[in-house]
Amino acid sequence: MLIAAKSIENFIPHRKPFVMVGNLLHADPEGFSSDFYIESDNMLAENGFFQESGLIENIAQTCAAAFSFLDSEKHKNPRTGFIGAISRLELYELPAVNTSIVTIIKPLHQLENIYLVKGENLQDGRILLRCEMKIVIAE
Repeated sequence: MLIAAKSIENFIPHRKPFVMVGNLLHADPEGFSSDFYIESDNMLAENGFFQESGLIENIAQTCAAAFSFLDSEKHKNPRTGFIGAISRLELYELPAVNTSIVTIIKPLHQLENIYLVKGENLQDGRILLRCEMKIVIAE
């Protein structure tokens, strides 16, 4: 584990109750991964399930944490990013509250400060949601 959930707010711009990522498990130029335990009172949960918007936000926050971690390794201040676009989104299943998910990110392409990534949320080996996301990093 690279960043424990208790320290994740040092690497992302979000604050409770809108933190949608737990531990950053892996981050290198080839890919990132995180885990997240979905509490029953999560603001993006409804009727006992973590919603599609929560899964998408989890992918974005995993990217934010990983990009910040990689910046810190280069002795740079973390840069802020935002979602530029979401495409090729496929939703298969919503996870129940009081369960954990794992998120895997693969960077596909970079053009200056714009990154195209492929993100997947998984639970017990099943794909919950997958999408491509353009992340714009503020310089």
